[in-house]
Amino acid sequence: MDLPQRVKLVEVGPRDGLQNEKQPVPAHVKIELVHRLQAAGLTEIEVTSFVSPKWVPQMADNAEVMAGIHRQSGVRYSVLAPNLQGFEAAVKTRPDEIVVFGAASEAFSQKNINCSIAQSIERFRPVVQAALAQGLTVRGAISCAVGCPYEGEIAPERVALVARLMHDIGVQHVGVADTIGVGTPRKVQRALDAALTVYSIDEISGHFHDTYGMALANTLASLQMGVWQFDTSVAGLGGCPYAKGATGNVATEDVVYLLKGLGIETGIDLDKLVDAGKFISDFLDRKPNSRAAAALLNKRLG
Repeated sequence: MDLPQRVKLVEVGPRDGLQNEKQPVPAHVKIELVHRLQAAGLTEIEVTSFVSPKWVPQMADNAEVMAGIHRQSGVRYSVLAPNLQGFEAAVKTRPDEIVVFGAASEAFSQKNINCSIAQSIERFRPVVQAALAQGLTVRGAISCAVGCPYEGEIAPERVALVARLMHDIGVQHVGVADTIGVGTPRKVQRALDAALTVYSIDEISGHFHDTYGMALANTLASLQMGVWQFDTSVAGLGGCPYAKGATGNVATEDVVYLLKGLGIETGIDLDKLVDAGKFISDFLDRKPNSRAAAALLNKRLG
């Protein structure tokens, strides 16, 4: 299949990337990160989540961060809101999109949000209805679509089941997420095919972690299927608190470098993106977890 001519990246670094950091990241640093990302040309940014600060203390400053962003025309700002209480707090901050997440693994669902897959979907139903009533778009994420730290390999039928449940409550778009980064191209294609039994190619995105170094290969395999939307995280930030050893999301810099090499348009300035990744990595006192960023930063020193 011909590769897509243009690809949309949803930058999840400020939310998914930072949520598990042990050291507090102040609101002004998160706001500056968002500003740098949009200056680099990213037009879809997942900013924060409206969850209990008891569970995710790093996101307790959600309203402050949303209020502090200088919004740029043409940029969509999304937030995660897993229940009605979260949604009611989120909507006051004027997001463009609400994100909900379910898992293709019963064990992961229990460990992560203390309920079954079916219960989690029912919990999202009023959130989705309220968001759609306010004219917001709703995106869903299907966690552990390829493998689970507790159940092992996940059958594609489970992905299709969660996609169907999400579709039935009104979720407009789903991300197929390899949360623990165990996927390989064929497994990822099977998971995407399962989601495609419910959603069209324009309503699906890939979300890959790089635990086994397969995230770019999985991205390319998805592009070959015609998938043109992906979640990525600047400097490869992130991980999963319920998945031991799971490393960060695929680095935005690496995906942009890959796409550029394939002649696919992103509208993203790679140098500015590398600067944004270096900014947050310097704050966290570590090197960016991106091969492309490391190479370009070394080249600058040269």
